[in-house]
Amino acid sequence: MTTGERRAPSGMTAFWIVWAGQLVSLLGSGLTQFALTIWLFRETGQATQLALMGVYFMVPLLVMSPVVGVMVDRYDRKLMMMLSDLAAGVTTVFIFVLYVTGGLEIWHLYVNAAINGLFQGFQWPAYSAALALMVPKKDYVRVSSLLEIVGPASGIVSPILGGAIIGLGDTAGFDGVALIMVIDIVTFVAAIGTLLLIYIPKPERTTPVGTGAGGFFKEAIYGFRYILDRPPLLALQGVFLVGNLFYTIAAGTLLAPMILARTGSNALIFGSMETVGAVGMVIGGLVIGAWGGFKRRIHGVLAGWALSFLGILIIGLGRPEPPWMLGVWTAGILISTLVVSLINGSNQAIWMAKVAPDVQGRVFSTRRLIAWFANPLASLIAGPLADYVMEPAMSEGGALVGVFGGLVGTGAGSGMSLLFVFSALVGLSFVLGAYLIPIVRDVEDLLPDHEGAVEVAAAS
Repeated sequence: MTTGERRAPSGMTAFWIVWAGQLVSLLGSGLTQFALTIWLFRETGQATQLALMGVYFMVPLLVMSPVVGVMVDRYDRKLMMMLSDLAAGVTTVFIFVLYVTGGLEIWHLYVNAAINGLFQGFQWPAYSAALALMVPKKDYVRVSSLLEIVGPASGIVSPILGGAIIGLGDTAGFDGVALIMVIDIVTFVAAIGTLLLIYIPKPERTTPVGTGAGGFFKEAIYGFRYILDRPPLLALQGVFLVGNLFYTIAAGTLLAPMILARTGSNALIFGSMETVGAVGMVIGGLVIGAWGGFKRRIHGVLAGWALSFLGILIIGLGRPEPPWMLGVWTAGILISTLVVSLINGSNQAIWMAKVAPDVQGRVFSTRRLIAWFANPLASLIAGPLADYVMEPAMSEGGALVGVFGGLVGTGAGSGMSLLFVFSALVGLSFVLGAYLIPIVRDVEDLLPDHEGAVEVAAAS
């Protein structure tokens, strides 16, 4: 460690500095996402176009995950984190220039999403692997949960602030969307600046690394071999693969177009529901951060998923009229988001405890590839299914109105609401069934923590 590194903040102090920088950065990103979501839906009026944004973002991220994992383990993790923030800032600058010159088209947003997905691939494995080096094991669930609420915390403010800026711009004669993107660009500077301040230690080498070191290709597939050799971890990721599939079909893809369609593109209601979701995630993250989660972390994963699907079911039953029914949306969104930190924090703690820090970049990238493989597939299914099957079937005189019209109503958005109900019921049944599978339920007992694994390997 150099003299400068010794003086730089480390440990929990460094974590809080990174946390604050990401909070500011994601506030700017949330503002831009809110503004562009409304712009895109008003331009097209289709759920498919919003779904394609997610696909273009996710596919490069997943395809490059094995390569990213090698780079995170080989190179400085702080540099990888900064690279992700820098790329996001540069792409926002390009979108801003196109917008203010009147040249912004829908396909530009797809290209922007793909580039962001490529570089965002570095962020999560780098942050996750860095946390394992920065804080003690007893704080794994706590800091993972606190990191989970950074996005939602910014999400509380960004829809309200974004709507206020756009509305003020319409009244005062300036372009609110352009101002939002300027704010976003400034916040990326804050995120990179905080990373420059801190010290992140480099991982010590462990016995398992010998099996993962070598040529670039060998290292890239190491994460797959690592997980395949540990069936309990593979089974745990199978839960997330299926859970993400049905969650993304509903809330991950159709929440925005469903609310906008059912409210006549009402930005105030849409922004309010976005804020409710962010509030739920923040409250959940703060509770888990203070509590620390279940002692047996698998309970946090499975119980959390069950409650999340219950919330999605309630969202599907909500509608804008009569006005009190907005409370159903509010309740469903709160339930589904309150448990996000419980799910992800508990899962993250399991993996941080079981996988040695110096191979976490490769293993965590592969882990994400397995769990998130369902996301682009779900988006490709959800958009066209909503636009061309479910929405016509739930319009006046549609094929499903007689059976389900009393449940979710009819007209614009009701077909998407019914997809929420179907997805929630299937997802809830699967997650409850996972409790009956020993390889999932007993994952923490079937595998030793990485320190124990190293000791056993050394003794042999």
